[in-house]
Amino acid sequence: QAERREFGGSDFIEIQYCRLPEGTSLREIVSVDAIKHWKDDSLYISGDDMDLFYQSYGDIITGGVYNNGDRGPMDLFGINFYSRDQTNEIIEQLAEEKPPGYQILYRWLQADEQNLGFYVLGV
Repeated sequence: QAERREFGGSDFIEIQYCRLPEGTSLREIVSVDAIKHWKDDSLYISGDDMDLFYQSYGDIITGGVYNNGDRGPMDLFGINFYSRDQTNEIIEQLAEEKPPGYQILYRWLQADEQNLGFYVLGV
């Protein structure tokens, strides 16, 4: 959080592991109450880089579940949840398509096999 304060503001995308227990309902997973922002092991994208991130990754990171239970393209201003199965598909696509800077996200996703999946969160 100190780095975030030094960088300034709250205009970020946070990519965060979903650490809720196995068996948690999808409704609970995507609820606002389930989200705890600013985890130390999350990845952060500055708001200044949102457009480039979406251009580079929008076709790969898609089909997530929104807070209202619908699925669709990545919403950079809301809650997007991607299951373990979706995460594995995203890892494969990253390896195939190799968008700019993909190695960071690729390794981060590969490092996590025990959680339910991950979130992309507008902060």
